[in-house]
Amino acid sequence: MPRSSTDLLPGTLDLLILRVLAGGRYHGYGIAQRLRQLSDDVLQVGESSLYPALQRLLLNGDVEAEWAPSENNRRARYYTLTRAGKRRLAHERATFDTRIAAIQKVLQTA
Repeated sequence: MPRSSTDLLPGTLDLLILRVLAGGRYHGYGIAQRLRQLSDDVLQVGESSLYPALQRLLLNGDVEAEWAPSENNRRARYYTLTRAGKRRLAHERATFDTRIAAIQKVLQTA
């Protein structure tokens, strides 16, 4: 059953967006499609979650954005990861991995 971004742990969507952008420049729809593709259609992020997260990342200085023509020659806002975003990605990834390991430990031993 497909899940929306609202089913994610708090802060996880930011981490996932940063990880996608570590692979290159994407527009919003491209980020959503890449998340869906990489998760084998499990994670389907809607506009109501994606664009506020991108705005938050922009305001934090984790990503930059510029307007450019898309593949179908429409105007789209493309996002790229900044140096600060790369540092945040590394930190958030380590924190996430620690939390997941703790959750797995509880699930295996409780």
